[in-house]
Amino acid sequence: MTPLRQRFVEDMQLRNFAPTTQRSYVHYVADFARYFNRSPEQLDLEAVRQYQLHMLQERKLSPQSVNTFVSAVQFLYLDTLEMPWNKQDFPRTRIEEKLPVVPGPDQVRRLFEHVPGIKNRAAPMVCFGAGLRVSEAVSVKIAHIESARMLLRVEHGKGGKKTATPPCRRLCWRPCAPTSGSFAPPGSGGFPPGVRIATSARACCSAPVRTAGGRLA
Repeated sequence: MTPLRQRFVEDMQLRNFAPTTQRSYVHYVADFARYFNRSPEQLDLEAVRQYQLHMLQERKLSPQSVNTFVSAVQFLYLDTLEMPWNKQDFPRTRIEEKLPVVPGPDQVRRLFEHVPGIKNRAAPMVCFGAGLRVSEAVSVKIAHIESARMLLRVEHGKGGKKTATPPCRRLCWRPCAPTSGSFAPPGSGGFPPGVRIATSARACCSAPVRTAGGRLA
């Protein structure tokens, strides 16, 4: 690991960036340096602009990917290298706003009916009823449910934040694991290392969605 990459990673750790964000930033900056075959220290704002165009026009990457790259190099140059530039020097790609596809009550009911097992069914029901991410839902335990206040505590939200959200009033909770109440495998302390939770959940829901007559976006 080069001294620059080491300092870059340490700066992200000091700001408590999520591990996934750190890996993403390192990935984009490494690709940027590899494209020009030069260290980022020897590159300038024009190089950033050229690489943005390369990502859009040649690699056909999404605006979201391009903007993640912009965030990565902006942090590198402004925070780690302390260049005399401003955030305005790092323009972002406009992202087209799309209206979300909201499933109807009957579609949601049919989806849940085709998920086998109450424990498997409870996880997507919590996601839908409380608006949680998959990674948040699989960490829910019985102790996180505050029945008196009708709140569900989220202990491991995005960026490590703790929040509380009101679950859907029609969402019923039935303890599936008397000891912990977690959706993760019993005794595992969470999902095993290396398991891609979102990918696994998507794979589990794909067949029920097709059976229910829908499509997984």
